[in-house]
Amino acid sequence: MTQSSTTVPNLPIPVPLRGLTTPYTEDSVARRLADILRRVFTENELPETAVPLLQRLLDDIPYGEIRPLPAHIAPDLAAWQGYIDPQLGQNWLEAPWFFVETYFYRHIAAAVDHFRSGLDPFTYQKKHSLAVAKAQTNALIGKLNELIPQGWHAANFRHLLLADLWGNQADLSMWAAGDAAMPNHADAADRSAHLLVDDETAVTQLLQNGVNQIDFIIDNAGFELIGDLCLADYLLAVGQTRTVRFHLKLFPTFVSDATIIDVEATIASLRQSEDAALQEMGERLTGYVLDGRLRLLTHPFWTSPHPLWLLPADLRQTLAAADLIISKGDANYRRALGDAQWPHTTPITSIVSYLPTPALFLRTGKSEVLAGLSEATQAKMAQAEEDWLINGRWGIIQLASQVG
Repeated sequence: MTQSSTTVPNLPIPVPLRGLTTPYTEDSVARRLADILRRVFTENELPETAVPLLQRLLDDIPYGEIRPLPAHIAPDLAAWQGYIDPQLGQNWLEAPWFFVETYFYRHIAAAVDHFRSGLDPFTYQKKHSLAVAKAQTNALIGKLNELIPQGWHAANFRHLLLADLWGNQADLSMWAAGDAAMPNHADAADRSAHLLVDDETAVTQLLQNGVNQIDFIIDNAGFELIGDLCLADYLLAVGQTRTVRFHLKLFPTFVSDATIIDVEATIASLRQSEDAALQEMGERLTGYVLDGRLRLLTHPFWTSPHPLWLLPADLRQTLAAADLIISKGDANYRRALGDAQWPHTTPITSIVSYLPTPALFLRTGKSEVLAGLSEATQAKMAQAEEDWLINGRWGIIQLASQVG
């Protein structure tokens, strides 16, 4: 692997987005976060102590001031109080957007005393999202079981790569499970036609002779996680990698982001399914976990408000051991780019030059943060759809392979 010699982007870093920056970011803070919190009230039997804390949180959005977290026991509490201190006195629209979103979910975790109670206030949404995607799940896993005996083929890899990418459309922080407004590119030709960047050939070449280890920075539970597991299963089963590591969230965040518990529960549900194809996959995944070929990891950094270039030394060392990082989803992409207003044609390698190993970004666009477009694509999209950056209909298979 190529080692990065820098720990920050190679270019001057633009200012990060804030709630006041664009109508979209303002709506995301002022309306969407409030709607998500109202669902927490309606979908849970909350502890009595949580109700006033969550109500005060709702009352603060968006013009109340950023507050310290309530007192509770948590492994990241001291660090988070440090993250909050520079933002005290600002309201939710004035503080950086990525900070505000991560702070919102961290506040919910504190209110429900997650680290002692184990309560996941988004359980209903996660379970419902997987239930409404049952037909998609069965079809994808059935296809996977057909592809594995064929061994490594570029066309089969692309099929699963596209399935994994477009599974990112199922984002519960954007659309509730079963929402008819959620985009869904079910047709194979439609999936390729809506790629803004398609580096699949370069990724295939990187994996062609096999690699030792691939690290996934996981995004959503539910059907998207099924796509992650299918891709990992395929790469392990056909021998293109020896080991896969999933990097998961420390606590429930961004509604549907996956924790270690979510992955374990998903594998268990596959293994216990009445469907033979799902059972077969569940048994393979369980075997990988037991023999250490699939490892489930977490770190407080993944639920921090920091840009990716502020990787702590231990996590940087962990990622440096991988031959390829696969970063899933919009929030992880925003973190990689510092949630900053880069010109969309900025070379992605010049921004993520700080990464210690090549990185593949699989992401559908649900924010205005984007880099690595060609001038031609930028011009085409400027004429195509007014909301193309945020409507979830356009995606990227984007490889940053020359780091450092």
